[in-house]
Amino acid sequence: MRRFLTPYLLVAPLMIFIAVFTYVPIFMSLNLSFRQWNFLSPDMPFVGLRNYEQLLSSSDLWNSLRVTLLFTVLSVPLRLALAVFAASYLVRESAPSRILRGALFLPAVTSTVSIGVVFSWVFATDYGTVNALLGHLGLGKVQWLQDPHLALWVLIFVNTWKQLGYDVVIYIAGLQAIPQDLYDAAAIDGGKRAHVFRRVTLPLVMPTTYFLLVISVIEAFQVFTIVNVMTKGGPAGATDMLVNLLFEIGFVLFDIGRGSALAVLLFVLLVLLAFLKSRIIGRKVHYEA
Repeated sequence: MRRFLTPYLLVAPLMIFIAVFTYVPIFMSLNLSFRQWNFLSPDMPFVGLRNYEQLLSSSDLWNSLRVTLLFTVLSVPLRLALAVFAASYLVRESAPSRILRGALFLPAVTSTVSIGVVFSWVFATDYGTVNALLGHLGLGKVQWLQDPHLALWVLIFVNTWKQLGYDVVIYIAGLQAIPQDLYDAAAIDGGKRAHVFRRVTLPLVMPTTYFLLVISVIEAFQVFTIVNVMTKGGPAGATDMLVNLLFEIGFVLFDIGRGSALAVLLFVLLVLLAFLKSRIIGRKVHYEA
């Protein structure tokens, strides 16, 4: 019995931590999504599906969903493409490569709030670094964070800059697992660098790409800090993503019921996306095998 219980006792502290700070809040949020509460009232009357009906009939929800999907579709392929190309050059073991790896990875471990504040200054209209450079080139000032057509692109750039180092490190690990014999054989056959990259590197690094695709999509749907610091969902809702809308409903308007309902909808959406990607990836892997 002691031998049987020992592994469970060793993992019990972590399981209790996960249960208290992950599963309990999920069930509490699900319960609150069927109630009306404003943080202050001791009463939490049951309202059924009214919170969900109000959300699904709100134009703000569909706008946030559109913006989040647009952000995901534009940022995730850009991140993965830049990462795989950068990793293919930095995979070599040399002092410059190690320095560049560290430099690229540094933003990934830097405070997101600090990054948002710094880039708010960089892209400021009157005193920003970007507009100062444009002024030296004889170009006029651009309202990067006030233009609905540009603000989302600025957020995509900042998020890509922050997450690129993590993607590069994962890709380097995947590239280092590729046998060198395959590259030697391709070189003997006279394959050019671009041809070898397309025919050897990309197919063999696909499992890493699938992993990063899942992680990147989930991260894109959960982007909040950069949005809240730099644009707060503006201008005119052009960057109002789902988590930012959840924050506004729950912690600005203090409508905990609707906020919890949105959290549940976001959770269900992410589960469905993860399921669809796993089915697609599973078929792809089976086909390649």
